[in-house]
Amino acid sequence: MASFLGWAFDAFDFFVLVFVLTKAAKEFDVSLEKMTLTITATLAFRPIGALLFGSLSDRYGRRVPMMWNLVFFSVMEVLSGLAPNFSSFMICRCLFGVGMGGEWGLGAALSMEKVSPRLRGVVSGFLQQGYPFGYLLAACCFRLIPVEWSWRSLFFIGALPTVLAMGLLYRVKESAVWQGSRQESWASLCRAVLKNWKLFLYLTLLMTLMNFASHGTQDLYPTFLEKERHLTKIQIADIAIIYNIGAILGGVAFGFLSDRLGRRREMVLAYIFAAAMIPLWISGASTAALAIGGFCMQFMVQGSWGIIPAHITELSPDSVRGFLPGFAYQCGVLLAANSAHFQSQLAKQRGYSATMGTMALAIFCVGIIVIMCGPELRAAQFGTSSTSRPGGLGPKA
Repeated sequence: MASFLGWAFDAFDFFVLVFVLTKAAKEFDVSLEKMTLTITATLAFRPIGALLFGSLSDRYGRRVPMMWNLVFFSVMEVLSGLAPNFSSFMICRCLFGVGMGGEWGLGAALSMEKVSPRLRGVVSGFLQQGYPFGYLLAACCFRLIPVEWSWRSLFFIGALPTVLAMGLLYRVKESAVWQGSRQESWASLCRAVLKNWKLFLYLTLLMTLMNFASHGTQDLYPTFLEKERHLTKIQIADIAIIYNIGAILGGVAFGFLSDRLGRRREMVLAYIFAAAMIPLWISGASTAALAIGGFCMQFMVQGSWGIIPAHITELSPDSVRGFLPGFAYQCGVLLAANSAHFQSQLAKQRGYSATMGTMALAIFCVGIIVIMCGPELRAAQFGTSSTSRPGGLGPKA
């Protein structure tokens, strides 16, 4: 629960911006396309946080670095709301990206090392859905705050609930798996990381495609609904709430099924069904049809994401589990960071629906190939040396 809430509030703090892009751009007197660069900057700085906090977690444990991480990104969120101009806002979002990048790897390692292998998939699905849950909270706050309130109020609200995650995390015991495989020096940690360079490259490629799929179907969807479908604030918020409920349900459902049918198989199925949802998602004839399309799309996209915490932590050796999955994840974020800005630029010529639909289909197709060609170690036993990873990767299931 501590890891789930930490990731949820992290996502809340990120997604409040997608609802107020046009208002913030107007106040800072910049174009909407330039304002989307703040999303790119946040995503681009996430690998720095994964590198910093992930290294600390393999060296000093999962809990304490995670607590400092929660404090850091909460402070950066408040400062974002206080930013007097676009330049200072951009700096705050970059630093927030550092904090956001560090949280996932620590929370995933701590949770996956503690849960029983037979339940790892369903807990993975629950943990990862902290992300759409945070998006859902952001949509609810956006819908409920009075119109006369400044867009900045969302950034102040986002920092408050982190205290709850901090309180829960304080009561969590340190990972026994980490205690049995902790790195005694920075040099030994570096050697362990370099030994697994092939695994790192594969995970980075996988996470690049996963992030293109996620951000490519989420970040500009409210803008698409506003600019191309001319929906009201209330309608946009309602649709966002609906598709984030779908995301949460999808992540838990596919995570549960992956414990029984395999990680890669369920991820591939999720992408096949997601591709089939594209027409309804962007071309629904009514507001209700768009809501159904959004629900189904995020059920599938975040369904595949629900498997990720279990899948990539199982592939990672005990000695670098705090660093390697999280850093590969955030390197994938970096490579996909320009998704929103690229889409907004292309949409000026082709329109949002054509741009988002084409990109989504291409990403799903390439993602299916990469997932099918990759390794799998479903229900691997942590804290043992029995798992073979030849060539720095691992056997296929």
